[in-house]
Amino acid sequence: MEPFIRVFSAAFVLLLLLVATEIGPMPAEGRTCESQSHRFKGTCLRKSNCAAVCQTEGFHGGHCRGFRRRCFCTKHC
Repeated sequence: MEPFIRVFSAAFVLLLLLVATEIGPMPAEGRTCESQSHRFKGTCLRKSNCAAVCQTEGFHGGHCRGFRRRCFCTKHC
């Protein structure tokens, strides 16, 4: 029984190391800035509609957010 516990604990530690390296710090990516859309009208139901309106405002994309489902535009800053 003792060899089984040693093998199991060693496998568990290796699994933790593998997961920790996958979840570890990401390479430096730019920050993403958000701003509420000025041209989007109505309730934001589809991310693609919001992103299309945001692109006309000079942003890279957009997404729906919040309880009131507002369109927020995103860009790299």
